[in-house]
Amino acid sequence: MTTSLTAPQFTDEDAARRHIEANRWPDGPICPHCGSFERIYPIQPNPKKKVRAGLYKCGEKECGRNFTVTVGTVFERSKVPLTKWLLAIHLICSSKKSISAHQIHRMLGVTYKTAWFMCYRIREAMREKNPSMMGGGGGVVEVDETFWGNVKPRGHKKGRGYHHKEKILTLVERKGRARSFHVPAVNAKTLRPILREQIDADTHIMTDDAAYYSKTQRPMTDDFGAHSVVNHSLGEYVRGDIHTNTIESYFAILKRGLVGTFHHVGKEHLKRYIGEFDFRYNFRSGLGFSDSQRAAAALHGISGRRLMYR
Repeated sequence: MTTSLTAPQFTDEDAARRHIEANRWPDGPICPHCGSFERIYPIQPNPKKKVRAGLYKCGEKECGRNFTVTVGTVFERSKVPLTKWLLAIHLICSSKKSISAHQIHRMLGVTYKTAWFMCYRIREAMREKNPSMMGGGGGVVEVDETFWGNVKPRGHKKGRGYHHKEKILTLVERKGRARSFHVPAVNAKTLRPILREQIDADTHIMTDDAAYYSKTQRPMTDDFGAHSVVNHSLGEYVRGDIHTNTIESYFAILKRGLVGTFHHVGKEHLKRYIGEFDFRYNFRSGLGFSDSQRAAAALHGISGRRLMYR
């Protein structure tokens, strides 16, 4: 079920605030300063005294501070209306290949600088909290890497090879999650610690025939329950249920989004962009999530994620 763009939370500021409160505080308000939830009192709005709607007071003697639902979130101290924040989240979450800050700027009627910062705050809310180990129980995790960037290395006329490009390592569970990393190099020394930290030892991993996965002094089989390889260099892509086609499909969406939507992504920001694509994959319709549920999941991650422009 897709939420209509004319839904109340996109057009009415009070409805937007109540929508965020219901998502962040399903069991009632919690003080973001001290964590108390027992003695929280709503303050009656009073425009003459500049008391805004949605203000609460913590009744704990050691605290006693006022707060709203945006305190301690990526929305804190933002002058952008909550209706526009929620619409931006919905647009980003419902666009398979994402949406650019320029498009957000045009659709929401905010400056490009504001739209750019909003997108970065939303990507921060999408970041996975307390990620658990992938695979386990004999499950399958496909592992592969891709390269991003079209800048030719200095002194090379044709820009051959991939050494000058940004490296992305991705882990994809069959019928499960994806997790990507912007890595400085693609070799066993860089990849092995990430795989060991992210993938359960009782996992069947599947890779291509790259030497750093299987031809090192200590192959990946030593770290995991099983390791199967498809030999791409010989034109082999599927052998029974052994393949890396799931991760190749993920890369197809990632590349089309980066090329078609964003065109250029600086290396200092790449990790946030690939995190956004991970999030949409992890809450994809194939796992039963609608656009509105995906947006709710992003909204659920706003707490404790305040991001400064600098």
